[in-house]
Amino acid sequence: MRIPGPAARADGGAGAIAAAGGLHTYQLRLHADYGPVVRFQLPGAGEVVSIADPVLLEATADIDRRPERLFAFLDPLCEAGNLQVMPAEEHAPWRQLLLSVLAGRPSHERHFARFTELVMELADRWAEQSEEAEQSEEAEQAGGAGQTGAAAQPGQPDGTQQASVALQKDLTALSLRMIGGYALGGEVADPDGVVAAFEDVLTAHLGRLYDAPPADLQAARDERAEVALAQLRVTVDELVGKHRSGGRTDRSDLIGALVAAGERPARIRDTAMVTMLAAHHTTGVAVSWTLHLLGRHPDVAERVADELDQVLGTRTAPEYADLRRLRYLDMTLKEAMRLYPPGPYGARETSEALVVGDYEIPAGMTVFCPFWAVHMNPEYWPEPERFRPERFTPEESAGRPKLAYVPFGFGPRSCEGAALATVEAQLMLAVLLKRFRFRPVPGHGVTPIERFVLWAADDIRMTVSLRR
Repeated sequence: MRIPGPAARADGGAGAIAAAGGLHTYQLRLHADYGPVVRFQLPGAGEVVSIADPVLLEATADIDRRPERLFAFLDPLCEAGNLQVMPAEEHAPWRQLLLSVLAGRPSHERHFARFTELVMELADRWAEQSEEAEQSEEAEQAGGAGQTGAAAQPGQPDGTQQASVALQKDLTALSLRMIGGYALGGEVADPDGVVAAFEDVLTAHLGRLYDAPPADLQAARDERAEVALAQLRVTVDELVGKHRSGGRTDRSDLIGALVAAGERPARIRDTAMVTMLAAHHTTGVAVSWTLHLLGRHPDVAERVADELDQVLGTRTAPEYADLRRLRYLDMTLKEAMRLYPPGPYGARETSEALVVGDYEIPAGMTVFCPFWAVHMNPEYWPEPERFRPERFTPEESAGRPKLAYVPFGFGPRSCEGAALATVEAQLMLAVLLKRFRFRPVPGHGVTPIERFVLWAADDIRMTVSLRR
């Protein structure tokens, strides 16, 4: 039986993807129109298949091969070969090494105090901004006979000023400091600059993945990317160069583990580079989208705050052991990653023919795992666009297919840092929601785009005010 999908186009599918706003949104549209298994054209790759049913996806769970062209945008970050498309025999031991460093709970607990210090530093900065806005408002009230509306954040119902923050910018920089201190031997000196440099590199190389932008625009992007890539390499070389020569210093010492395993210098630098990229994007973006949703659902935010008050009392931050008691916060984070998964899709390449339901997929075919579309499948997620953390209670989770929720992927190519990212995200949310209320900045649009992760095109700007 032929897999359903749109008719072939002379442009190889580029126009359809562009019209949909990107491959991540195109996949949502395809599955809504054609069902759980869809074939479509991908520029440069010919015909590919996408599977949005979690039961059918299980047929792909053991595939350990990625299509090289789809991950070519990461080639510039790697000197010794793109780590995302390593052959299975090379990838397996490398993955085990990363898991030994990133997935260990004792290491998470050992670094938890420093993680907390870093989150508190950001919270203190946001608190200062909030207090300055309030003081400015009071001064205007005293000097302007109560005429406060002109200087207020637009749309504030009481006319008061509130501090505005760019969530992605601040939270990805925070995540970058965390992974540097945890696994790379030292915190990155200029996290904001490194986040911006990764964005320049990804913009240039993702921009021509499915469609060719105008030559002058691409030339400008390429020039910025070249400068940014040089900056990133200097940063990574500094981190590797500072590493002690006396061997592995800690269970979470990624560079030391790579040295001990006999990895060549170029592979060590590549691993540090890709770890920096993946770790800061995943955590910072997940927390940003969670706060975005909570700002639009104050009733859920209030319930999270009530739980934090009950578990933490007057403490401003949790201990590591408190995280398991913050059940509603955990459900809220999970629901946010369902609606906005850090990675919108994954991809594999079949090495032999594969039977999926009523269809046969030939060897050598690119198969997409559209995580976003899986999370929006109404058969397993009723009213899928609704934000409802209660979906993740034990009662509602019972009987749901294991691949119905895959925010960090699945199988041998799933995210090695998923457990660490979850701890970091829970801590960030606990500290920030114990201290602040978040509201959307009126008039600021939030549009998800593809930037290796599900990124907001113009950041996620929100007002922060201290909880009283």
